Amino acid sequence: MTTRVELVHVYPFSARDVWKVATDLGHLKTVTEGLLAFRDLPGGEIHQGQVLRVEVSLFGRLPYQPYEMKVAKFDDANMAFTSEEKGAGVKTWRHSLSVATTPTGSRLVERIEIDGGFLTPLFAAWARYMYRQRHPRRLHILETLSNGS
Repeated sequence: MTTRVELVHVYPFSARDVWKVATDLGHLKTVTEGLLAFRDLPGGEIHQGQVLRVEVSLFGRLPYQPYEMKVAKFDDANMAFTSEEKGAGVKTWRHSLSVATTPTGSRLVERIEIDGGFLTPLFAAWARYMYRQRHPRRLHILETLSNGS
C-alpha cells in the first residue's frame, strides 16, 4: 500500500537561497532536531547518485535503525531532487522536492510516496507532521543567513 503526502511552503527568500538550505545535509540535522537523530550523516550539499547509509532514531530516544537514502535525481539548474529511501520499517520512501521563484520570494513543494506495509497510514501521518516542522526551522536558518549571523 503506497500513500502520497504533499506539502507546499512559501518563503520570503530567493528560490536559490531556499534551495541551498534544503539541499545542505548540515541543515537537515537542524530542521529535524528533536524529531530525528542521525548517526553517520555527512555534511555538505547532496549530489546526483549519492548514497547515504545512516542510522536514524525517532526523537533521538528510540533505538537507532539502519536507513538508506539515495539521491536518484539532482537538478541544480531547475532546483529539484528526488531521493529514494528505505529502512527503519519503511519499504520505500520516495521524497521529491522542488523550489520555484514567486513574486514574493519562493515556493518549496515536497511530495513523499510512502510504502510502509500495514503501517503506511502511520508513516504518512509522521511525514505530514515532520515535514511541516521543517518549515519554521528553515525560515529561521534563512533569516539567520540573511542577517549575516
